[in-house]
Amino acid sequence: MKLKVNNPIIWADFPDPDIIRIDDTYYMVSTTMHMMPGCVILRSYDLGNWEIATYVFETLDGTPGQKLMDDRGIYANGMWAPTLRYHNGKFYIVFVANDTQKTYLYTADHIEGPWKKSYIKGFYHDSSLLFDDDGRVYLVYGNKEIRIIELKSDLTGPKEGGIHKLILKDRDDAILGYEGAHIYKINGKYYIFLIHISASGFKRRTQCCYVSDKVDGPYIGGDILDDDMGYRNMGVAQGGIIDTPDGEWYAILFQDHGAVGRIPVLIPMHWENDYPVLGVNGKVPLQLSVKSKRPGYQYAPFVGDDDFRYQPSGDGKIHLKDYWQWNHEPDDACWSVTDNPGFLRIRTSDIRKNVVKAKNTLTQRTIGPKCDAIVTLNGEGINDGDFAGLCVLQSIYGFIGLTKEKGQYYIVMLGRDKPVTRPNQWKEYNDAEAGTEYGRVKINTSTVELKVACSFDEEIDTAVFYYKRQDEWVKLGKTIHLQYTLEQFMGCRFGLTYFSTKEEGGYADFANFRYNLID
Repeated sequence: MKLKVNNPIIWADFPDPDIIRIDDTYYMVSTTMHMMPGCVILRSYDLGNWEIATYVFETLDGTPGQKLMDDRGIYANGMWAPTLRYHNGKFYIVFVANDTQKTYLYTADHIEGPWKKSYIKGFYHDSSLLFDDDGRVYLVYGNKEIRIIELKSDLTGPKEGGIHKLILKDRDDAILGYEGAHIYKINGKYYIFLIHISASGFKRRTQCCYVSDKVDGPYIGGDILDDDMGYRNMGVAQGGIIDTPDGEWYAILFQDHGAVGRIPVLIPMHWENDYPVLGVNGKVPLQLSVKSKRPGYQYAPFVGDDDFRYQPSGDGKIHLKDYWQWNHEPDDACWSVTDNPGFLRIRTSDIRKNVVKAKNTLTQRTIGPKCDAIVTLNGEGINDGDFAGLCVLQSIYGFIGLTKEKGQYYIVMLGRDKPVTRPNQWKEYNDAEAGTEYGRVKINTSTVELKVACSFDEEIDTAVFYYKRQDEWVKLGKTIHLQYTLEQFMGCRFGLTYFSTKEEGGYADFANFRYNLID
């Protein structure tokens, strides 16, 4: 059955996609950086509609940075650009974490796991894994200079005496040199897909492809897609290719799309003289037809409501709904959905200065074109100097919630509306300042209903903050003009957050979380 789908296929932050197919089922992996659980895998039966299948890890290495216990956390670091492969009945995922400078290998017999963690000796930026027909195994990786390295058969590290050579190099004047490698062997030929930003032309992300008869080259090729879909000169590039059971071909690449993040786009592909051709007349179609073997299948949403009523799973643990991720590894001793059933309870165990430093912030992606989040907050357990509420999280952030001073409750709206500039933002980001307060209302209750409304339509990228007074939503503070910055390198997210600035040990209860998608 044919279905009509629109681009982007997901108007939310799922960057660096890599994709495989098992029979009629497609799996796509994406970067999750500092969020836990991490390394999300999506599932589809038609390439246009997707749902979360699983996460590869609950936590990574438990470092102080990953736990948000050092000065800066792992914002813009963590796991990057995974490669997903299926070989001889086993699933393989390889990625690097920029904070640990390690290359991780996860393997599983089933996509849902359990996933076994190990390491590949060395550090391989934006790597892509290839199992060749002769049993040899390779990684292609790099930035500007693209290299291939042969691995041992157990994938623990480079093979002694194996291939390790430079195979492609971008021009010295490239704004962004070749990276985002994806290697395939198709009909006896080797194809490497890359992205770059040339110093000439439109100066935007551009998709390239190079082909060779031998795995170590020489490779020939060039640019195969240079299109921005009419959006801010933001090119569509970096991702994987896949064939359907009927022999059709597609690419799933991503586009930087402002504050909502890096969003996946589906592009038809065909072959001419054994070379890939992307798009329709060189353009990404805004609508296209796909085939589904399971047209009646109901996909689970990427975001959603929560009444915070949970029971332990078969392993005896509480597992939150798949659309939730923690900002960094959570402190499990400081959150609960069983202490007060029907509420997410977050406690504080230390002093923090702002939303960015708050531990145990529970997040969901924002989704375009418009969305809002609503939550009821009971702050009877907060201490003087505490802040509990609802935020939209990036380095440009906004927050609305409760604080207490000398026993008096106030609703406050605060945030940051300018980036924290550093020479290397994604390496040195450390926001040590308290947020600026933009609005305050004295109240005589510890329970409030809060809302944050985001708009990403027509390049608006705004967040507006409200509290409910009787039956009316009242705006508080200023509209935050959201940005996608390299300081966090992630699309904006809604977050339930709580931190103490004077005395740790309080608690905040969140209930009746509601997520609304607005056309």
